[in-house]
Amino acid sequence: MPRRTATLLTSTLLLIGLLCAGVLIKVPYAEMSPGPTVNTLGEHDGEPVLHIEGEETFEAAGHLNMTTVRVTGVDYRMNLLEAVGSWLSDDAAVVPYETLYPEDVSADQVEEQNAEEFTASQETAKVAALEELGFEVGSQTIVGAVVEDSPAQGELHAGDAIVAVDGTEVTEPEQVAELVTEHRAGEDVVFTIVPADAVEAARESGGELPDETTDVTITTGEAPDDGRAIVGIQAGTSHTFPFEIDIELADVGGPSAGLMFALGLIDRLSPGDLTGGAFVAGTGTIDEDGRVGPIGGVSMKTIAARGAGAEFFLTPEDNCEVAAEDVPDGLTLVEVGTLEDALAALTDIREGTTENLSRCPAG
Repeated sequence: MPRRTATLLTSTLLLIGLLCAGVLIKVPYAEMSPGPTVNTLGEHDGEPVLHIEGEETFEAAGHLNMTTVRVTGVDYRMNLLEAVGSWLSDDAAVVPYETLYPEDVSADQVEEQNAEEFTASQETAKVAALEELGFEVGSQTIVGAVVEDSPAQGELHAGDAIVAVDGTEVTEPEQVAELVTEHRAGEDVVFTIVPADAVEAARESGGELPDETTDVTITTGEAPDDGRAIVGIQAGTSHTFPFEIDIELADVGGPSAGLMFALGLIDRLSPGDLTGGAFVAGTGTIDEDGRVGPIGGVSMKTIAARGAGAEFFLTPEDNCEVAAEDVPDGLTLVEVGTLEDALAALTDIREGTTENLSRCPAG
């Protein structure tokens, strides 16, 4: 066999071997890429994203798009070739697998956590938006979760409103643990509650909690780490709203749409247009006081936003540095730290005074 032919054959076989190895070798990485964006002022799958009943609403022009990141699934392991291809791509990011899926968390737990965070983001968005508009929002301390095989299991249930502990009125979730730990392990503690079904009925009707309460006596257990008295619940907060608000958006998880939900609600419940018809997208968590928090995958979200047609991107101030490292052409990054910052930015966009915008510093 001629040397040239042998060399070519050897090179071809080597290349085939490398390609096969690249396909077969699994690497401990996952891929993030731009996900779909959804206009909170519009519809998704034929249904309004923001469904409001019992209060006057207004048509809103323009876009206030929430953005998402698409990630490889918890059960999918990238091979070497895929990882290299994603690393070389401008529209994808490769991250350590454990960043998205910690070893001690199951696939079901990841899904459940994402769903819980998404539900919580809807709740805080409603509170922040309605309080910004001057509506009164009721709040109650509730049983957020009951630990399996704990003293509270079967006695208290997720969603029960905690009115008092041992006769002391409860107004904040933190009080519950404080009042329980005034006991020694093995002593009884009395919870005065409104059952979860009555709490849910009040939420749906926009009314106050009923006056009828139930006393539940629980014998405290002992915390394994320090011996303090425990009952085995996690206290949280629930709200009652003056009218019905449903946020309809399937197959989305995590807390990062909070800011855009809040802005969408303000726009739909106020005359006029917040955007002045402009295409605005954004991201960011939001708390009940309107503070905007950082999120993951911001660079993928800016790509998704610009791909959908956005001109402006509301960016949490703690994400600005990373987002500004590679800004898609034609997209202006607007720095926001609070709901008030976002509303002020929308005023500048609406009125055409974009030179006043607080922009993310150039990367």
